[in-house]
Amino acid sequence: MKKPIISVKDLVAKYGEKTILKNISVDIYPQEVTVILGSSGCGKTTLIKNILKLYQPFSGSVKIFDKEVTSMDEQEFDDILSKIGMLFQNGALLNSLSIFDNVAIPLEQHTKLSKSVIEKMIKVKLDLVNLGHAINMVPSELSGGMKKRAALARAIALDPDILICDEPSAGLDPLTSASLDDLILKLKDLLNMTILIVTHELASIYRIADRIIFLDNGRLLFNGTLEEVKQTNIPEVKTFFEIGKF
Repeated sequence: MKKPIISVKDLVAKYGEKTILKNISVDIYPQEVTVILGSSGCGKTTLIKNILKLYQPFSGSVKIFDKEVTSMDEQEFDDILSKIGMLFQNGALLNSLSIFDNVAIPLEQHTKLSKSVIEKMIKVKLDLVNLGHAINMVPSELSGGMKKRAALARAIALDPDILICDEPSAGLDPLTSASLDDLILKLKDLLNMTILIVTHELASIYRIADRIIFLDNGRLLFNGTLEEVKQTNIPEVKTFFEIGKF
């Protein structure tokens, strides 16, 4: 059995008095695509934020690379963060900067590489996402799909071991969404990444998922492979997949 790259055990998350996540235990395995599903407000984003130490859990454990992150200081966790890429729902590109300068941000923040090496790395990453021609453009000059690819280039700038994607297909038409899925899978294999994705897009789930985590009202309803989820009799999970079958 593979050893998990991320391991969450008995995680309880609260906002004030309100419990958002209730004793969540999940493992994320290397070089797999794990999709987190569930209705709005079920705790998907809260789970990601607890993994990324943006929130401190009320109780429980979060291990990344077999290291407990809940008790780490900022410097220790920065070392972990440098191995994690993040693709935000809206891309989160800085509109005042060129695509080159947007992709440069993690390289300038987390490395001491020379400008010439950084420039070469940026060109390689933009070529990987088919955006070499857009290096001097600004985000407002790009289509929605191109913005997502530029944000993806920035997310993989440091060759991360883990890539976390929040609703990567949101706002994209089906063809653009499918090509983004294909690109994410290609990069996963090329860079040996572990990918954790929050999405509602059933077409994407069928294309890319190895494992499914299904949350409902802060509880873990299902945790298993894509093949297993197709056989499940859990009513909420079954309904979700039946509505989206084509």
